[in-house]
Amino acid sequence: MSALLPAVLRPRLSRPSWLSPRVLRTEVLAGLVVALALIPEAISFSILAGVDPRVGLFASFTMAVTIAICGGRPAMISAATGAVALVVAPLARDHGLGHLVAAVILGGIVQVVLAVLGVARLMRFIPRSVMVGFVNALAILIFAAQVPYLIGVPWLVYPLVGAALVIMVGLPRLTRTVPAPLVAIVVLTVVTVAANLAVPTVGDQGALPDSLPVPGLPQVPYTWATLQVIAPYALGIALVGLMESLMTAKLVDDITDTHSNKTRESWGQGVANVVTGLFGGMGGCAMIGQTMINVKAAGARTRLSTFLSGVFLLVLVVSLGDVVATIPMAALVAVMIVVAVSTFDWHSVAPATLRRMPWGETLVMVTTVAAVLATHNLAIGVVVGVLVAMVIFARRVAHMVAVTSVLDPDGGTRIYSVHGELFFASSNDLVYQFDYLGDPDHVIIDMTHAHVWDASSVAALDAITTKYAARGKTAEIVELNQPSARIHGSLAGQLGLGH
Repeated sequence: MSALLPAVLRPRLSRPSWLSPRVLRTEVLAGLVVALALIPEAISFSILAGVDPRVGLFASFTMAVTIAICGGRPAMISAATGAVALVVAPLARDHGLGHLVAAVILGGIVQVVLAVLGVARLMRFIPRSVMVGFVNALAILIFAAQVPYLIGVPWLVYPLVGAALVIMVGLPRLTRTVPAPLVAIVVLTVVTVAANLAVPTVGDQGALPDSLPVPGLPQVPYTWATLQVIAPYALGIALVGLMESLMTAKLVDDITDTHSNKTRESWGQGVANVVTGLFGGMGGCAMIGQTMINVKAAGARTRLSTFLSGVFLLVLVVSLGDVVATIPMAALVAVMIVVAVSTFDWHSVAPATLRRMPWGETLVMVTTVAAVLATHNLAIGVVVGVLVAMVIFARRVAHMVAVTSVLDPDGGTRIYSVHGELFFASSNDLVYQFDYLGDPDHVIIDMTHAHVWDASSVAALDAITTKYAARGKTAEIVELNQPSARIHGSLAGQLGLGH
């Protein structure tokens, strides 16, 4: 029957890939593993933000479920994150939970507006070296976040972590039917409970909720003064959340060799934050660590794993809180260590790679990593990396403008030919490429092989013609292409700096 339908209609009637028993098993188990890993993270981020653990746990539930429906990157995990927690912590401390929730809702609205304005298209301007730096810094942060769980703990924690690492490294070589992280978590939990081992557990991280979240509006005065307080934090939530989410989506695109809808992901993040705020959550964005567990460690590829991670999280903490509380932190620490090691781009720091790579690319990568580690903010690191890449690119292109000249056979005209892209960085030295004293009375500047991009270039051309005019000579600019002629015609003689 479907073969008789037009091709454009067939995809609408095709079975979702997750209905396959093999894919369904993978997605369900992946969702369970991610849910287990989300619990201590959400509790930790709640503490970082200065709010009750329930706020972070409910935020992780609503973010995951909503983004599974609205998001543009299947299998990517969104939940409460450390980056957003750092943004809202001062607001929660100074003004309370009500203002925090209001800021989350407003931040979600800002994200939707930015998505409509096309902010996702800016991702094309992020160089590969910044992406590599982002990934490497992320791996370091993920690993560093586990260190506190390995310091000042009973000695039994170390062999437990070692055993979990052996399971996660060795089991995939025997079978991939069940995700190795899930096996490690179950085995270590059974061992610690059966042997009554006194080691830190999930329950030690904070109280787990025993009821479902209830929607409602934030308890704040709906006044201009309130808006002035929450607006800067809402903007921070929006920008940090979008940047981390879009960078993570691009990373998953590369890992899975598939394309995602970045615009949909952008407004999906906004919708998820609005929903999260209405349920009293602290907001969030894409989580690279849990996404790597879902995509790389567990092999998930569809929205189902994201949706189930939120559902399982709520079921585990509300209905099975006593069981979840017995999971040893050593198991979850080991999972995150494996994620950190597998996330780091080891090829990028190999001596052979560093020898072949242009120094500018390496500098951008190192700068991105350093900025992230210094601020513990991935978004700031990306912005710094992009700025450094822009400066290096501008310096490189600035030296790609060449000027050659020939003397007309009759000796009365000097013809200069300009080659390259003229913009603020490359046009500064253009003025010094001409012989104002030695040239004849008539000079032609041929722009056939050049392009004028900005006012700085027009000002440089004005300065050249002005210098010739001051010596009683005529300089004629010819063969401008249409865009160059348009900007030159509208600005020439109007800038003042060349006179």
